[in-house]
Amino acid sequence: MVRAVQRRHLNLVEHDHLAAVDLGSNSFHLQVGRVVDDQIYPLDNLREPVKLGAGLTRDKKLDRATQARALDTIARFGERLRGFSPDSVRAVGTNALRVAKNAPEFLAEAERLLGFPIEVIYGREEARLIYIGVSHDLAASSERRLVVDIGGGSTEFIIGTGYEPELMESLPMGCVSYSMRFFPDGRVDKGAMKKAQLAASNEIQRIVREYRRTGWKQAVASSGTARSIASVIAAQGWGEQGITADALDRVRSLLVKAGDVSRLDFPMVRADRIPVLPAGVAIMSAAFEELQLDFMEVSDAALRQGVLYDLLGRVQHHDMREATVAQFMRRYHVEAAQAARVAKLALALHRALADQPREADESVLRWSAALHEIGLSIAQTGYHKHSAYILSNADMPGFSAMDQRRLARLVLAHRGKLTKLEGLPIRSFDWDLILCLRIAALFHRSRLDVDLPAIACRETDSGFQLGLPRGWLDDHPLTAAALEAEADEWRALGMRLDVKASGAERAAAA
Repeated sequence: MVRAVQRRHLNLVEHDHLAAVDLGSNSFHLQVGRVVDDQIYPLDNLREPVKLGAGLTRDKKLDRATQARALDTIARFGERLRGFSPDSVRAVGTNALRVAKNAPEFLAEAERLLGFPIEVIYGREEARLIYIGVSHDLAASSERRLVVDIGGGSTEFIIGTGYEPELMESLPMGCVSYSMRFFPDGRVDKGAMKKAQLAASNEIQRIVREYRRTGWKQAVASSGTARSIASVIAAQGWGEQGITADALDRVRSLLVKAGDVSRLDFPMVRADRIPVLPAGVAIMSAAFEELQLDFMEVSDAALRQGVLYDLLGRVQHHDMREATVAQFMRRYHVEAAQAARVAKLALALHRALADQPREADESVLRWSAALHEIGLSIAQTGYHKHSAYILSNADMPGFSAMDQRRLARLVLAHRGKLTKLEGLPIRSFDWDLILCLRIAALFHRSRLDVDLPAIACRETDSGFQLGLPRGWLDDHPLTAAALEAEADEWRALGMRLDVKASGAERAAAA
């Protein structure tokens, strides 16, 4: 099979510099940090008020002007990141990219300019990362904290202890989306403010009962909206730090009295923040009222800091994704021994197949092997479909939406017809992983620890070739028949899987 892209081997290097890219619905951020003794010290921060969420049309597509503005910013970020290793950078997209129907086309060009993959993360993963960032910005405490982060397109509510989030919710309300909905012409009056706050209250009421029941001792607000409100409060002399309920009421009254965002004279607030401030105040007011808050501290940390610390965990082999996979195996009662058998053979096949296996591909293959049978907890019939559905729709801390879709695709493909994947490009590396997972599951159908032969595995111009010791298939007619059926599946897809008697040198250690 011809590859358009050459495989790259990622050498393990000392990760003393990490970078996070946050493609938010309001602003784009790039933060570079230096790692010292498991702490990250900021070195460089770039910010551009792209307002991606404001570029969504009525049919939920990013308009051309907004795309151009966003891509110009990403190109500048890409220049700053030249020289970084692939596993030292993590780029994430949030609400606007979650809802944009043309996000895939935009992301293809964005990744080319940035030079690194961009993950579109689900709301609860965004909440988890925000909490990690904020918790590293605060003094250590054993008491529960509530963190509220008002973004451009969504607002995250998290309760956690220490560095561990416990409750995470992402609600579809943000300072950009609410500005467009309630303050489209920049006018601010009592009616618009009341409607915006009521809409936010209706969203928050979905989570109030569970959050109040869990409780917290400390409330913290993060991100630009909270900092802007706190800056106005301090400048007006209504408080030295943080946000009180009384001071927030005064800010709201001040905005209504001005009547229009063009009349707001707030030199302490970034100019690009002023047009979205009324919407942010309405959402914050609803949070104070529904959660019965009197005071919130304000943290300088946000999503990008959480991305950096989560990335630090990955490069130091404390990957949240590993913990999630282990938790799913327990939750869905996976037979660990069988998962380990399939993973061992699948990885051995992949290493025989690939000259220089990519670490990221090996991780995905290992996780797919670990989770390919979680659907058995629902039903044996069509369990691979149940497994794929769970992986597509469950909250999986540490995994992006694209990660989950990829896992689901591999798990769906590990058995049954391959023609269901006709939309997968023929040059995709995932075909290698699919082959390895299918063959590993096939050879371990007995679910017993058996001695397997050395299996040679290589790519050909038209597909793949497996080599088995001479005479082995004659002694194992069930496996021989299964391999013939497997070859038929690949043939239906327009690819070949040849099985030959071989003493081949590049064999998988079964």
